[in-house]
Amino acid sequence: MPKIVILITNRLIKLTGNLCKILSYAFHFILPRVRFTIPQHSKALVNTTQEQQVPKVIWQTNYSNACALPVYLNYLFNRMLSLDYEYRYVSTEDREVFMKANAKPEVYDAYMKLTDGAAQADLWRLTVLYCNGGVYMDIDATLVWPLKSILKDVDNALYIKNKKNTEYTNYFLATAAENPDYQAAILQIVRNIESYDSEGVYNTTGPGVLTQILNDKNVASRDRNYVCIQGGFTNEYFQYMDKPRGKWIYKDEKKLIKK
Repeated sequence: MPKIVILITNRLIKLTGNLCKILSYAFHFILPRVRFTIPQHSKALVNTTQEQQVPKVIWQTNYSNACALPVYLNYLFNRMLSLDYEYRYVSTEDREVFMKANAKPEVYDAYMKLTDGAAQADLWRLTVLYCNGGVYMDIDATLVWPLKSILKDVDNALYIKNKKNTEYTNYFLATAAENPDYQAAILQIVRNIESYDSEGVYNTTGPGVLTQILNDKNVASRDRNYVCIQGGFTNEYFQYMDKPRGKWIYKDEKKLIKK
């Protein structure tokens, strides 16, 4: 598909999403206690024969799957663009269960030292994708094109970069299982936690780690505008409606790691 078509679609999605946000302010003003539930599991709604190395499963997590209207609309929109993918939402409690059962002891111990949910999710997403493969998206991430088309010609993994196209980001990740770059990133996070010196979430567990691991490697990456954007349908207010100032940027960097 020509890039210009995808870019136009991107702009239309942003326009639609902004309209949804405006209407959602009114909705939650009138019905402040109403929340919508993202399912913990959803089977693929369409069966296709297209083969690809990245397993057809989407992984997401958040502090709760009871969410504001824009977050739920974002989920529905992504499902519309991934009908042939299985969907799995993993709660904070289930993340810990998974890490204890599947991660190496030193990785699990490092995970348990983290005091911030976003930092824990950073390490969990790499681990669950290393073990199982698939696609991870932040709860506020929005696909701009059908997922099967995005990953159709991807051999092993696909990455996207930030707005300035200078650093890799981790709000969208797609990979086959046992990706050695993921293993390297996991081990680097463990080292960062063990030698923590107030570097903050971004460089301890987040995108800074991926950039450090991938910078000198020839990996498949695309402009985020042709794959997945953030904040298409939602924003910080709606995402953290039940947890004000819950975003990782408000956390005290000195208290990220348990003593």
